[in-house]
Amino acid sequence: MPMSTNHSSKTSLNNQQTDVSGNRRPSMPTLEAISQAAQDLTTQDRDRASRGESESDQQPPARVVYDVEQRPPFRQMFPLGLQHLFAMFGATVLVPLLTHMDPSVALFTAGAGTLLFILITQGRVPAYLGSSFAFIAPITVISQKYGLPYALGGTVAVGLLYAVVALIIRLIGIGWLERVLPPVVVGPVVIVIGLGLAAVAVQNAGLSTATVSLTNVNVQIALFTLVVTAAATGFFRGFLGIIPILVGVAGGYLFAILRGAVDFTPVQRAPWLGLPAFVTPAWSWAAMATMLPVSVVTLAEHIGHILVLNNVTSRDFLRDPGLHRTILGDGLATSLAGFLGGPPNTTYGENIGVMAITRVYSVWVIGAAAVMAIALAFIGKVGALLQTIPNPVMGGITIVLFGTIAAAGLRNLVENGVDFSRKRNLVIASVILVLGIGGAKLTLGSVHLEGMAVAALAGVLLNLIMPGEKSQAQMQVRHGGGGDQPTSPSRTACRGVAMAK
Repeated sequence: MPMSTNHSSKTSLNNQQTDVSGNRRPSMPTLEAISQAAQDLTTQDRDRASRGESESDQQPPARVVYDVEQRPPFRQMFPLGLQHLFAMFGATVLVPLLTHMDPSVALFTAGAGTLLFILITQGRVPAYLGSSFAFIAPITVISQKYGLPYALGGTVAVGLLYAVVALIIRLIGIGWLERVLPPVVVGPVVIVIGLGLAAVAVQNAGLSTATVSLTNVNVQIALFTLVVTAAATGFFRGFLGIIPILVGVAGGYLFAILRGAVDFTPVQRAPWLGLPAFVTPAWSWAAMATMLPVSVVTLAEHIGHILVLNNVTSRDFLRDPGLHRTILGDGLATSLAGFLGGPPNTTYGENIGVMAITRVYSVWVIGAAAVMAIALAFIGKVGALLQTIPNPVMGGITIVLFGTIAAAGLRNLVENGVDFSRKRNLVIASVILVLGIGGAKLTLGSVHLEGMAVAALAGVLLNLIMPGEKSQAQMQVRHGGGGDQPTSPSRTACRGVAMAK
């Protein structure tokens, strides 16, 4: 994707990740690196001031069609916004389908959440928000144990936690996050999220029974969907390369129709226009405790997306309007989704990819796409049609998707150079993986934790408690030994994880 960069953004650009679509996605930076970047920007401001320049003297990136604040003509707004609607559609409706939520509600909360994000960021950040894959596992667990309303209560709590983090960042900066959420904690937690969902993918694909056969229609549909998704990921370029999930779902769905596995009766009975099936939240400390640890990952994902958006637009959204505003916007959009019955929201890399390809960065276009999603939520037959997608289609898609999430965790560890010859790192990662994948359970008073929640909590505590170790290179420098001085995190490329969603 063509991306305009300046000197200050080369670090994060060079270390984006490749997602399921084969496109470059943002890597989660070390938070110390962000602190250093903020200091560098302050130095750049002083340099410009000494030359008599101002912020307004800076020119927008070359060949920009519409910059962030520019509003395209009305006749162009619909087709430009429609591209973003297609880019986010597959992933946004997939999460509610997997968690037995209403996809029409998810479309509404994605659109409304995006408009709220634009409002909170003062119309300065062209980011689209949609359903987050990271919360599929806790939503499923909570819904089965307590019911969907309690999962929605946990969603509201996640958004409020974001607001608290945003406030702390506004007051004291972000250095504390570097200590709490290093790659050795975030990476294994991401792996646990992906592998913890593996059984769901295999079951939906019909591959978990004792008598699996290629003559089974469900198996054929799942494998066909898997092949289409893999082909779209590996061979498509440009806009189609950004939407392999949508291509995979569409291909698998058409194949399922040909195999007679789709019942259109619900579509025939559904009205053309109707309200989405909004659901109000219920409250439980146990449900909240299950949801909140996922924020370890989604906060990292948010920062990674904002950094790559900086690269694409040649802006610095960490400073203007500020990371605290983007996190607050993301959090309040998530809380809004919880109050209405939708899944948690997150910034979408697919829509950043659309901007990189089209060079249209206008926040007005993002807003237009959000309005289209809201309008689509009130078309009853669309919601009914989405719910006729067979489970085997979901199974074929999620085999790729959940595996990609786990692989993103592995890549986080590799790109950050996490040294497993250091006993501290080995112990932290090992405990997270075993507790998370093994399904450990823990009760603290009235709060019950299990699986990923226990793993994340254990990882954060171990990281804070266990003493640090000096690497061999650092010991050589300290004692005057040979070798180059090790590069500090603030000077290295921004590395980490930005999940598929």
